[in-house]
Amino acid sequence: EVRLVESGGGLVQPGESLRLSCVASGFPFSEYTLRWVRQAPGKSLEWVSTINKVGTAYYVDSVKGRFIASRDNAKNTMYLQLNSLKTEDTAMYFCDRGGYCDGSDCYSGTQGTQVTVSS
Repeated sequence: EVRLVESGGGLVQPGESLRLSCVASGFPFSEYTLRWVRQAPGKSLEWVSTINKVGTAYYVDSVKGRFIASRDNAKNTMYLQLNSLKTEDTAMYFCDRGGYCDGSDCYSGTQGTQVTVSS
């Protein structure tokens, strides 16, 4: 059974940081490209980042220079370091297998982790 479990979200003030984790099981983790997506209140799913098998990461323009994706294949875990957080980063964050996605194609079925940025 494929499982991906996100954690690490929380309530922070603008400018602060968080590190999200995505622990995976049930598939050969090191062979898969992985992604983070998010859904802000009242908005559709948004692709945030993709990291390929060799660790090359890609980002949506709005988070470039602030978010850093990484992976530890030995731990079957993917991370998303969120720096210089803005109120507009408030969303539920989800991880999944795959690359870029758009809208409903980004649906992961996982529980997600809530990031709230507020002063």
